[in-house]
Amino acid sequence: MSTARVTFLGVRHHSPACAGLVRRTIRELRPAHVLVEGPADMNDRIGELLLGHELPIAVFSHYRGTERVATSWTPLCAYSPEWVALTEGRTAGAEVRFIDLPAWHRAFTDRPDGAANRYADAEARYSRATERLRARYRVDTVDALWDRLFEIADPDGLQDRLDAYFALVRGDTEADDGDRAREQYMASWVRAAVAHAGSRPVLVVTGGFHQPALRALTAAPGTSPGAEPAAWPPVPVPPDGAAGGSFLVPYSFRQMDAFAGYQSGMPSPGYYQHLWDEGPGAAAKTLHRTVVERLRARRLPVSTAALISAHTLTEGLAALRGHPRPARVDVLDGLAAALITDDLDQPLPWNTDGPLRPGAHPAVVETVVACTGDRTGRLHPDTPLPPLVHHVTAEEIRLGLDGDRTLDLDLTDPRGLERSRFLHRLRVLGIPGHTRLTGPDHGADPRDHETWEPRPRTGRDAALTEAGAYGARPDEAATALLARRLRDTGTAADAGTTAALLFDAVLCGAGTLSRDLLDGLAHRIRTTADPGPLGRALAVVLGLWRHDRVFGTARDPLLGTVLDHAVDRLFHLVEGLHGGPPGVDVPRLRALTAARDALLHAAPALTLTTPETAAAT
Repeated sequence: MSTARVTFLGVRHHSPACAGLVRRTIRELRPAHVLVEGPADMNDRIGELLLGHELPIAVFSHYRGTERVATSWTPLCAYSPEWVALTEGRTAGAEVRFIDLPAWHRAFTDRPDGAANRYADAEARYSRATERLRARYRVDTVDALWDRLFEIADPDGLQDRLDAYFALVRGDTEADDGDRAREQYMASWVRAAVAHAGSRPVLVVTGGFHQPALRALTAAPGTSPGAEPAAWPPVPVPPDGAAGGSFLVPYSFRQMDAFAGYQSGMPSPGYYQHLWDEGPGAAAKTLHRTVVERLRARRLPVSTAALISAHTLTEGLAALRGHPRPARVDVLDGLAAALITDDLDQPLPWNTDGPLRPGAHPAVVETVVACTGDRTGRLHPDTPLPPLVHHVTAEEIRLGLDGDRTLDLDLTDPRGLERSRFLHRLRVLGIPGHTRLTGPDHGADPRDHETWEPRPRTGRDAALTEAGAYGARPDEAATALLARRLRDTGTAADAGTTAALLFDAVLCGAGTLSRDLLDGLAHRIRTTADPGPLGRALAVVLGLWRHDRVFGTARDPLLGTVLDHAVDRLFHLVEGLHGGPPGVDVPRLRALTAARDALLHAAPALTLTTPETAAAT
């Protein structure tokens, strides 16, 4: 029977204080197993995570089935407790494993918030306890509360304080179905590790919200180590007909920043990186200096006296608030007090639970940007990449699109059309590299040339990896993404929106999808009550029906049926109109123009004749 002792460390994701606790605990315990909250389907590829990347990076997970498409990110930076657990555990000779369900699992995707990021701190969903603590300590945000209790506090007794905090946050609140499924699964890994560990310790590092439940689940009757089989839990796989997997992608501090809307909750990654590297005092000085340099670069006057004042105010605020050393909010408030002399028309972003708002004072903007930092990760050259990355690279070379020159494409030439379709597929997938300057904008547009201009490729590797969730080839991925957009619009999308998706599908050469879109468009035409969007749809479909020289869709029977429905519905809607609000109703006029053009150029496809139209109008 195993006599292994289990240590549970509940952490806040991307917390330097928690990362330091994990490091100290591993060095003291020398555990046999380090179990980390993260996607268990990455366990066979832990070595890939530890190749020597430049942080931050993320595990990008994807799932594509007949009913749903899901994507998720698991970000990791130098001061992420999970990253420290992986690296320190490996150094200590421990077996390191992720123990959570794969990110595509319904435990994540069926939650109301969609769980786009695995490390979205769960206590944000259970805020009553943190609201009481905020009132007790007289702080404005959970981040300020966290800094006061943990980041700038004495590290002695940190684990006990964390345990008390997360027990209070979790309380006796009933977890949702997704949390329960994840916690049951993680507990099975803990019990298996105990069975394998003999008399050596086991360390479990998870989000603090899950820690109380994991303690209870692994201590419940019938779960003693001796009663547990030694087999490790199976890792779920996508069902038949579905595709899923995970790849590493570069990440950035901007993507991690809560001021930019990231779910994880820890803001100001640039500041916390300095806190992790240098400590709170040096981090405050670095932030002061960086903000002043940024303001001066924008030719905004900042005197040396203002910089000295910011230092003095920061120290004074820390003392006034009873902080043993400056917290992030002390530094930010000190900078604001020293640099802003105008009245502010909005609260300071670090004193609210929200992102930076438009129209913020320049000093506020530069302070937030300096706190965010500009670090972007880079993957090791040996990192495996999804098939789409290789397909795109090969196609760019084959089509001569791998240079930095402006492209003038003749859409009547087969090679020009092929190159255009490839570039439109990348555009739909959101892959940086080229921007279209000129070309047809709708089906009736007579232009048969396109101009594409090269653009910076920043973030291209990550974008390609993420687009790989939709398919292994550019055509397959673009088709799948457009199909998802059609499904996501649901019945709320008007005919004009669906028509725009149809034109994108045609530009990409997605013929099968175009049929699906036409079916959806026909349904929306039959139910729309607004002539404006209906006219937009009619113009697109009419152009596609007429202009086969470029798109190859002329006289398409299904297009003709949609045309007929659109014209009939449009005249039905305008038949009873007798005036309207003052001024010109431009969308209505454009709709009637599209109907006129359909009568002139597509009469064979219509059941409504010109004399009947004249009588109706």
